[in-house]
Amino acid sequence: MITFGLIGYGGIAQSIISKLKDEDFRPNNTGILVRKSNKHKENHSFVNDISQLIKFRPRAIVECASHSALHEYGEEVLNSGIDLIVLSIGALANENLNNRLVSAASNNRAKIIIPAGAVGAIDALSASRLAGLKKVLYRSRKPPIAWKGTPAEEVTDLDNMKEAQTIFKGTVGQAALRFPKNTNSAAAVALAGLGFKKTEAELIADPNAHGNIHEIAVEAKSGCFVLSLTGYPSPANPKTSMLTANSVVRTLLAYINPVVI
Repeated sequence: MITFGLIGYGGIAQSIISKLKDEDFRPNNTGILVRKSNKHKENHSFVNDISQLIKFRPRAIVECASHSALHEYGEEVLNSGIDLIVLSIGALANENLNNRLVSAASNNRAKIIIPAGAVGAIDALSASRLAGLKKVLYRSRKPPIAWKGTPAEEVTDLDNMKEAQTIFKGTVGQAALRFPKNTNSAAAVALAGLGFKKTEAELIADPNAHGNIHEIAVEAKSGCFVLSLTGYPSPANPKTSMLTANSVVRTLLAYINPVVI
């Protein structure tokens, strides 16, 4: 039987568990790592130590908590030979962490799995990289509420915006470290393409945006393409899209399904 564990029990983790219940053939959840296991009343195996979660020997552990959680637990999971599905993808902009995780995975026959999350065309982008990429631009356009609690508040009045405003322009690596809760999709694009230092990023607060809009523009030797995808915000967290949890479910089902796309 295929099993998986979770690090974190926020909106995304709860959506993952809920959506898996709709599948006839699904992996089973063995345990969930949380800070305080005694405050959750649901019928799950909550633990508050990563070693307890690892003892369940799941096939994969999904990190859906935070950048700090990936720093704290990622290496230990991979050193145990367990696949790590990463949602705090922007944390990998930290070269030291990235190198440590890659080394742990390589030395222990484990994999670091990056779901597409809220964006599309990741397959086309990674295939284009093999042909030769010339330029990749990622643009994120979200309602002002999605930028609350971020450095965007230092450059604009999010409560009284009348028109769209660019709140950041630079590389994805820079964006990921400044806006850790808003740039995991940008990080997925960077990892599939030119990397954190060469992938361009623009972040926009737009009072007229009716969702989280992801735009990718790619120039490659194999061709050019532009993608625009509007994801509706998660009810649990307006900074992320509803599609994110579905992407993780799809990744977990790939361990079971005989046909994988």
